[in-house]
Amino acid sequence: MRVEIAVQDAAGAAIAYNAGAVRAELCVGLPLGGLTPSIGLIRQLRSTVPALPLQVLVRPRPGGFRYSPWELDLMADDISAAAAEGVAGIVVGVLTEAGMVDADAIRALRQVAPELEYTFHRAIDHTPAPLGSLDLIADAGFVRILTSGGAPTAGQGIATLRAMAAAGNGLTILAGGGVVPDDLPQLAAAGITEVHLSAKATHHPSGAGVPLGVADTEGNSYQVTDPQLVTAVIQQANLLG
Repeated sequence: MRVEIAVQDAAGAAIAYNAGAVRAELCVGLPLGGLTPSIGLIRQLRSTVPALPLQVLVRPRPGGFRYSPWELDLMADDISAAAAEGVAGIVVGVLTEAGMVDADAIRALRQVAPELEYTFHRAIDHTPAPLGSLDLIADAGFVRILTSGGAPTAGQGIATLRAMAAAGNGLTILAGGGVVPDDLPQLAAAGITEVHLSAKATHHPSGAGVPLGVADTEGNSYQVTDPQLVTAVIQQANLLG
């Protein structure tokens, strides 16, 4: 079983690479579900851990996956800029006003840098019919779907993940969402060959801090990649082949 780690900085990417992750997804704002990282951060990771295949999340804001024409233009520019830095792939997703996969939008975004590999992210878990969306995503040229099977966690979405993995449309089903080492055997039994997790811990620097916004509930604390959790998951994955 192959493991992808979501990271927010170069230190996290180094932890993922040294533990044996097959790739990293780079984003910022993990507590918000992940947002587009800066070009400076992409460049730093490419320089620091050049051998680690890097997938870049392109999500311009939190709060759903329905985007205006201006936001889609921004996403296209971000994809173009990331491609120029030599990343391996893009992680993106767009839904229609009805909550279905926006096939036209994702096809257009993929054409910005068609040489890259594209993953449709957990926007799929916000659709009313994730299984019915697989062919649209495959036809748009995507190679992978990051999903919890429409459940709060991948461990709870086993039945849908099994059906997705058996769909036979050429997409790799990347199980993500609250994945812990104990989930891996049942995910493998469901036909899942790749898992995704952020493996994060909260760092509490010394000194006082005050919240800077409604999402900043702990003042000056922030999330980091937990090397012990990364190692535990990859070791368990290696045992499963």
